[in-house]
Amino acid sequence: MADTNRLWKGNWDQARANHIKWWDQQGLVLWVTAPREKPWEEFPDPGPSISLEQEWYDPIWRTKKIAYKLSRKYFGAESFPLLYTWTGAGDLAAFLGSSVEMSSTTIWFNPCITDPDTHPPLKLDRNNAVLGKVAALVDEAVRQSGGRYFVSPPDIVENIDVLASMRGSETLLCDMIERPEWVEQRVAEINRAFFETFDLFFEKIKDMQGGNTFVFNIWGPGKTCKVQCDASAMFSPAMYRRFVLPSLREQCRWLDYSLYHLDGETALQHLDILLCEIPELNAIEWTPMGASVSKSERGGNPKWYDLYRRILKGGKSVQAVGVAYDQVIPLLDAVGGKGMYISTGAPTEDAARKLEDRVNAYR
Repeated sequence: MADTNRLWKGNWDQARANHIKWWDQQGLVLWVTAPREKPWEEFPDPGPSISLEQEWYDPIWRTKKIAYKLSRKYFGAESFPLLYTWTGAGDLAAFLGSSVEMSSTTIWFNPCITDPDTHPPLKLDRNNAVLGKVAALVDEAVRQSGGRYFVSPPDIVENIDVLASMRGSETLLCDMIERPEWVEQRVAEINRAFFETFDLFFEKIKDMQGGNTFVFNIWGPGKTCKVQCDASAMFSPAMYRRFVLPSLREQCRWLDYSLYHLDGETALQHLDILLCEIPELNAIEWTPMGASVSKSERGGNPKWYDLYRRILKGGKSVQAVGVAYDQVIPLLDAVGGKGMYISTGAPTEDAARKLEDRVNAYR
């Protein structure tokens, strides 16, 4: 649990208040970090990992490695020190039975539902080996933090994305046509497992305000989570309404604060559903993806200004990620500050401070 007296972050109370205003579409969040001129503390570097198992699941080595990096970073404006404990995108698949395949850069979850007619209902097993590893990682990160940084839960993910990992994406697309009721039942089971898993980790990481952090660098003063359905890029809005919308609405009603990860241009076909049919959803994050998107066309590119305006007009806050340092002010000039969360990096601590000063004019 982060302690405002020891947190590697100046003026967290004001930053926290600004995060709350952003969720309400009344404020601006600037996430800007930079190399720190002097470390917060002299944390030792544990050195390189000696195995993939240590890289991903050794709680002591991994906590020390990330804490070492955090200790040498400046957290400007509304940014804050956050130790990630996620492994792959969708750890819930492993908690429900998928085997894990590791590389030096990512983790995959292998399909495990080979026969949909005989596979048992999907339930969280508290004795699952991967769940035990991740829980140990979270516990150790919280123990070592001493209030210096926040600790995230794993990126558990939900609905069709988890089922796609467990069944295989192409096979699941066929299932959605050939056995739609089976898919709906499995998604409902995944939702129940999601709630149970979220609560398990929430009790470990919640802060003094009863809130938590999550991936995508979000914080909220209650149960806060990023939600998504990346697989939806492969199917129609009608299928989205049938297979995703019910579970997503249930999640957003259950959570206090929710941000939807909108992943790439092929997912934009579902934006109207997000804006008009999920009133409980608070915010939408945009990740430009695909072969047509160059590095210069990431979150701060003018081609996305109308998208941000559309989301704001639809009553949701916006998170713009991958915004270049020199794109922040033009973005604010174009769309304004209310309801905008802008994520960027600065080359130096001094440059980060200068950007903070300039952005204050848009609050």
